[in-house]
Amino acid sequence: MIDVLVTVGSGVIGLTVIGFAGGALLQYASKAFKVEGNPLVESIDELLPQTQCGQCGHPGCKPYAEAIAHGESINRCPPGGQTTVDRIASLLGVESLPLDADTAAADQDLVALIIEEECIGCTKCIQACPVDAIVGAAKLMHTVIVDDCTGCDLCIDPCPVDCIDMVERPKAPDYWTPVHPKVISTDRFGQIEMQHG
Repeated sequence: MIDVLVTVGSGVIGLTVIGFAGGALLQYASKAFKVEGNPLVESIDELLPQTQCGQCGHPGCKPYAEAIAHGESINRCPPGGQTTVDRIASLLGVESLPLDADTAAADQDLVALIIEEECIGCTKCIQACPVDAIVGAAKLMHTVIVDDCTGCDLCIDPCPVDCIDMVERPKAPDYWTPVHPKVISTDRFGQIEMQHG
């Protein structure tokens, strides 16, 4: 019995020592072989809108930032608009260029609109949306959160029933009118007293 405990105990102690040695070796390796990123790429990436839409010809914002750092044109980000182009030009110290996008789409602030009567709930648009601006569940209707939609139109092609349109972003009203209840508070309290009294 004691021999079994000694054998098991030495095995546990041995594995523990190996684990600590491996952890220390990994810790050292992570510091010794650390790859520093390009700070210029990080700065450019922070200016991009992070929609990962691919309209610039790259699979996401980080690869486009890397391409810009290596000399690619700075004006290929429609979701970022001219403001982003101007900010990147300022960061790089170069002249700002006009946005290289479809002029009709660049002039309008478009968002996706799902035609609810035609939606079959396939979730393909949800999977395609890079900013999670589409909500819904499988086999149920989906809708777009207009405030989150960047207008990248990546949800249109995957839709098998063509129930998504790009429309101009609705404008918020300049004023807010509260909705007044039909029964004013004094009448409501009077009705409660009559029911209980």
